[in-house]
Amino acid sequence: MPIRKIREFLDSHHIRYFIISHSPAYTAQEIAAAAHVPGKELAKTVMVIIEGKLAMAVLPASNKLDFDKLKEAAGTRSVELAAEEDFADMFPGCEVGAMPPFGNLYGMKTYVAEELAEDEEIVFNAGNHNELLRLSYADFERLVKPLVVKMSV
Repeated sequence: MPIRKIREFLDSHHIRYFIISHSPAYTAQEIAAAAHVPGKELAKTVMVIIEGKLAMAVLPASNKLDFDKLKEAAGTRSVELAAEEDFADMFPGCEVGAMPPFGNLYGMKTYVAEELAEDEEIVFNAGNHNELLRLSYADFERLVKPLVVKMSV
């Protein structure tokens, strides 16, 4: 979902958002530095496979995914990191690794780390490696309906 489609989706729901442009960056920490956003405020999307189905785990850029915590939260015994080839074709128009955390638009569950749900705003990749979107966490939650869980360290 390229930035245009994300903007259309947000506009159709009357969501207030900001676009943050930055020089090309690829890791969550590089993005946070380039965009002058604290790593704990930038959300990164980690693609996982839970019980054979793709899902999004969204956590602060400065944190790491705790697979055991996510397993417990999802009530399953099987959570693994998805390989790029598992999801590369699912996000047309998006650069690999820059998918926005809107699993609901792709028919997949979205899990969000509790730390992000405590923030007033959420900032995330907008489908490419040089733009971010910032919007209120309340609006994000209303649109995506993520499962808020303990899953990061």
